[in-house]
Amino acid sequence: MTGAVGIEYTGVRDLRGPLLIVEGVSGVGWDEFATIVLDSGERRHGLVLEVDRDIAVVQVLEDTAGMNRTGTRVAFSGTPLRIAVGIGWLGRVCNGRGEPADGGPTVLGGSYAEVGGAPINPVRREPPNEAVLTGVGAVDVLTTLVRGQKLPVFSTAGLPHLELAVQIAAQATCGGEPFAVVFAGMGLTHADTGFVREGLAARSAARELVLLLNTADDPVIERLLTPRLALTVAEHLAFAEGRHVLVVMTDMTAYAEALREVSAARGEIPARRAYPGYLYSDLASLYERCGRIRGRPGSVTILPVLTMPAGDITHPVPDLTGYITEGQIVLTAEVQAAGTYPPVDPLASLSRLMRKGTGAGRTRADHPAVAAQLIAALARSRQVRELADLIGRSALSPTDLRHLDLEDAFRHRFLAQSTDENRSLDESLDRAWEVLLTLSRSQLGMLPADLLDAHAPPQDQEAR
Repeated sequence: MTGAVGIEYTGVRDLRGPLLIVEGVSGVGWDEFATIVLDSGERRHGLVLEVDRDIAVVQVLEDTAGMNRTGTRVAFSGTPLRIAVGIGWLGRVCNGRGEPADGGPTVLGGSYAEVGGAPINPVRREPPNEAVLTGVGAVDVLTTLVRGQKLPVFSTAGLPHLELAVQIAAQATCGGEPFAVVFAGMGLTHADTGFVREGLAARSAARELVLLLNTADDPVIERLLTPRLALTVAEHLAFAEGRHVLVVMTDMTAYAEALREVSAARGEIPARRAYPGYLYSDLASLYERCGRIRGRPGSVTILPVLTMPAGDITHPVPDLTGYITEGQIVLTAEVQAAGTYPPVDPLASLSRLMRKGTGAGRTRADHPAVAAQLIAALARSRQVRELADLIGRSALSPTDLRHLDLEDAFRHRFLAQSTDENRSLDESLDRAWEVLLTLSRSQLGMLPADLLDAHAPPQDQEAR
């Protein structure tokens, strides 16, 4: 059932935050798109959140500021919110509602798609098995991003997660295949917005980027719409236009805060930390829109960025995100304090699909073994460092001292990278070898002998 198109309702019973309650409606369905006309003639737009008998709750995309109950007219379209999709989005900068913010015309397309999207049939999902290279050594070698994967970045306030997100969006490639990036910014300051636009200007000029930017002073409802618009645009570019699309969404914590605010305005019973009980399913409705479809070209890969309040990884947003996604890239203040960018903690980070997208024929034959050995060596290095804090460096064995040297080499030779450095995978793996060869051959038991023979200098092999 849908409301009769063209009928305008004037029975506005209440205005509550971003919500408008209309009574006397008939045949209105959930998620319908609504047009709201103020007594001044100004037009606003909304979506139906809830229908109970003849009462509809509408979330106003532009907020309810300046509205009053009398003189406001509401018309329902009979269909969910739809947007034009196509390659016309490439190279454009828009606000969180998809309206041009670059001085250009309204984005047009050859077809329309529902913003809510449709779930991918699990039977038709193609298992991810090819890498997306970001040009960031720590990500490409140790937590490889795979086409069709959802891999979040966990950070805390004050860490350069936005810089990393912009760097990945500017540098990511798929081995020469048609590629595009959709960047969705939520709750950004105006300074952050300027930083994003400047950092991605080259990719935008090359018509490989769609930029949707919601600022902190924009209506809270717009923040809920922004990632859905981004994913709708990305799905068409991937599955209709045949591109591999990387969707970067930052900051998902700002998105969740907006969801909590709307939930409170609706008077819903709160769950953990006052977030709505459906936070898990709402996040899943976004994250699960990535993937590959059997028989169709293209892919959608999602890199959500979220800040953990007070660095608490058990906070509902990172906690639930961890259940839905396939790993995480964790940024830490400890690495940041040492003056290293990006401040990635390799032992807390993980890509569960990495094994499917690396190795011979995909990245490099030695990649999986090098990554595994480097993680194992760093874990031992961390144990040695804690031991040195207890008993002193002078009491350590020569092998333990080598592990401390490896940790320093890792941070300075491998991890450290400038924000505009696009490091190739070969260079990153070669640097990983340099770090590993800080240890004696007997300490590199996870590397096959033929690989050690090929990469260790002859004099080193004889000495060890």
